[in-house]
Amino acid sequence: MKTPLSGALLACLVFGATAPAHAEPQDLMNKAGCLACHHKEKKLVGPALSTVAARYKGQGPDVATALMQKVRTGSKGVYGPIPMPPSAPDKISDADLKTAIDWILTL
Repeated sequence: MKTPLSGALLACLVFGATAPAHAEPQDLMNKAGCLACHHKEKKLVGPALSTVAARYKGQGPDVATALMQKVRTGSKGVYGPIPMPPSAPDKISDADLKTAIDWILTL
């Protein structure tokens, strides 16, 4: 005797229903609008992401938390006169922001 549950399980196996794929950090940043001002290797409105990585390299395990705070509250005067506006959690979640910052710090 077949049950609706076994049919649903069979459909998942046949059609390959899986958990959503893990998003790439660049995709998360693009969706949040970060890449409108930042590029991996060259200065746009804001510094190159590789420049950010170089500045914070070797500053310990708390650097990601400090950078998350800078993104959340905004920043000015660190890389020049143009301020970085704050980026709220409705633009990029804490988890996605952490993923993006961890990736930036590897550049």
